[in-house]
Amino acid sequence: MLTSEFRLFRFTLMGLSIVLSAAMSSPAKAFDINAGVTKESGPFDLFKFGFKAYKSGQKEEAVEAYKYAAEKGHTGSRWALANMYADGDGVAQDDFEAFKIYSEIAQQGVEPGSEDTGFFINALLSLANYYKHGIPRSPVRTDLNQARQLYFQVASTFGVAEAQFQLAQMMLSGEGGTRSPQQAKKWLNQARKSGHPGAMSVFGNILFQEGQSARGLALMTAALDRCKPKDCSWMQSLQEQAFSVATEGDRRTAVSLSHKIATGSD
Repeated sequence: MLTSEFRLFRFTLMGLSIVLSAAMSSPAKAFDINAGVTKESGPFDLFKFGFKAYKSGQKEEAVEAYKYAAEKGHTGSRWALANMYADGDGVAQDDFEAFKIYSEIAQQGVEPGSEDTGFFINALLSLANYYKHGIPRSPVRTDLNQARQLYFQVASTFGVAEAQFQLAQMMLSGEGGTRSPQQAKKWLNQARKSGHPGAMSVFGNILFQEGQSARGLALMTAALDRCKPKDCSWMQSLQEQAFSVATEGDRRTAVSLSHKIATGSD
């Protein structure tokens, strides 16, 4: 049930794959004693084996290895296993099982500068998404207040643009708490400076509505150059609506500004 934005954020953690792939170039073997890894092996060895198995398409072996490593407290294995349940990837899709594992990671916490920080952040974002939408046929009900708190935690503590964007959206609509347009603008501005296309589009639309027509239209136009095709439709609608009512002068200025924004020079 995770949205495309969360999947994209989650996959940024997979820079780890470059390191592991370089260290483990041989093909994965079945999960048995001949592979040199057993359920009694250390958690990181199990994680490495699970990663190799997953990359080789042997997802049942990957799940088994991740489960053993997770039982030994390996955070990366818990994270990988939760993702597989969330996506139905190698296992039956089960959002509630994913929710429980993400909750374990969140409750475990993280030390400042820890290599597990990325896993912890992703777990919080995933939980926020689940609380925002709920999980059908499970004890997890929609809890907008909890979702907003989690987005705030990630936005303020870790400066993650996706959390800042989601928090701002909730503040604009008054979901999970008081409606706070000015605070929402602050978070949108921070997220758009990190290149978040959704934040860029919404922030630009707010500026346009407030009378900063050229700059607002420029931001909405620049967002279209950054968004993924499947996520562009609503941003395009905002931009086209603004473009249709803007003056010719504002349109020309916006096009010039959008190029500077797209290159990071504005």
